[in-house]
Amino acid sequence: MADPIKRFACLERLRTAVARSPITALLGPRQCGKTTLARMFAAGREATTFDMAAHADQRRLQNPELALAALSGLVVLDEIQGRPDIFPVLRGLADRNGSKTRFLILGSASPHIVRHASETLAGRVEFVEMSGFDLAEVGHKRQDRLWLRGGLPRSFLAKSDEDSFAWREGFVRTYLERDIPQLGFTVPAVAMRRFWTMLAHYHGQTWNASEIGRAMGLSDKTIRGYLDILSGTFMVRQLQPWFENLGKRQVKAPKLYFQDSGLLHHLLDIEDRHALMGHPKGGASWEGFALEQVLRAFTPSQPYFWSTHGGAELDLLFMHKGSRLGFELKFNEAPTVTASMKHAKSDLKLAHLWVVHPGAHEFPVDENITAIPLGRVHALAGDSSGAPKNHAKGSAPKART
Repeated sequence: MADPIKRFACLERLRTAVARSPITALLGPRQCGKTTLARMFAAGREATTFDMAAHADQRRLQNPELALAALSGLVVLDEIQGRPDIFPVLRGLADRNGSKTRFLILGSASPHIVRHASETLAGRVEFVEMSGFDLAEVGHKRQDRLWLRGGLPRSFLAKSDEDSFAWREGFVRTYLERDIPQLGFTVPAVAMRRFWTMLAHYHGQTWNASEIGRAMGLSDKTIRGYLDILSGTFMVRQLQPWFENLGKRQVKAPKLYFQDSGLLHHLLDIEDRHALMGHPKGGASWEGFALEQVLRAFTPSQPYFWSTHGGAELDLLFMHKGSRLGFELKFNEAPTVTASMKHAKSDLKLAHLWVVHPGAHEFPVDENITAIPLGRVHALAGDSSGAPKNHAKGSAPKART
């Protein structure tokens, strides 16, 4: 299926990285559009492409040093995680004096999983991460479809919710039965699917290896390994806790979120919007979806959440252009200020706290605390400081009871 949605922000990040680094690694989950983006980027350039999954290209690279050394312009190597032996070759080619050749490598696993990329190519490679579609790319009018189906292009662009759900089943099967073994992990597909499905019910909650391990009859170490695989292949996000010396007991375990809401819904057996709105995990699903949109908009180097054992918490915290910003994610069109928000703003010395909601209005809820629609987040990220501008006209909607 052709991808008709132009991904200008991704293209610009890729263009910048390729211009300044001899090797650029474009990483993201499988089927998120990496190959399509690389083709768009290579169009009109002197470029040579190799697909590591194609037998013909595997034969062309039987002697990778000989095959790659003679090339100029842009060299694209797709699904590079299948050929870790190429990384030392790339290091040597990148170090050639006067070489103007640029290498673009595409992979579906993070540097943590493909350790050769970060270790062998240190100082020579720039990493660019991408995911499926986001709100800035599809438009706020298709927000509900993006939430239900997720951002993987074939799922989002399917003709119907039924077709989208069926495609995601194929995605899950291929990931478990082919992709994980190709990375060198010997994990039974049935066990990993059971763990992945169980993790869907922990979406938005603090990680507890012992609890999940007991439920599955597996050791904490095995469960931890399963989680690392899902995290390293961009299926699950481990949001790390922020803690500092506040004289309060603070949570120090990560929170877990599915990076793609469509895969979360598939593993929860949610096929349409009606089922989603009535599901017990519906609110947590929307909060995770909003979290990913905020992170896509601001692209912080290191995001955190904050929580104390006394009950104060903040869904998201990061630095942005010298300011410490906080975000609360509320599945409520008329959120109000809470004691927890005030504690977070004060204890963490936030420049501003934004309460992201699914409604249509932006309005102040307290001093330095502003409610903002999810559809406005990308525009907010473009502001110089992340500070509030003019609020939407009209009064705030009444709070739900």
